[in-house]
Amino acid sequence: MFLVALAGWFLPGGGYLVLKETSRALIIFVTIGAIFVAGLYIGSIGVIDPFGAKLWYMVQMANSPLVAIIGYYTKGGGFPVFGRPNEMGQIYTSTSALLNLLCIVNAVYMAYLRKTQDEEQ
Repeated sequence: MFLVALAGWFLPGGGYLVLKETSRALIIFVTIGAIFVAGLYIGSIGVIDPFGAKLWYMVQMANSPLVAIIGYYTKGGGFPVFGRPNEMGQIYTSTSALLNLLCIVNAVYMAYLRKTQDEEQ
């Protein structure tokens, strides 16, 4: 179950790939990836700000380790974003992260159910 959770965090939908649910994994990857990229497009990569918006950054980290890599490059503040694009970009990227967290929990639950079904038989 830990492997399923870790795979789901590294790659949106990765937990479902471990469970051999490829169509579900592809749908999750495309959907969450599109929402995340839309947030970056709206507000630029400056919306991932580990110092100026710590709470948003902690939520965005549920997306994947890619957020930490982007945060490393934006920590100097060379990508200023202000006003409505900043807010919208943070909302989109954080929403995709929370959706990914929901998918991770669901994949772990599916792995748990499969484990308990195998033990009963």
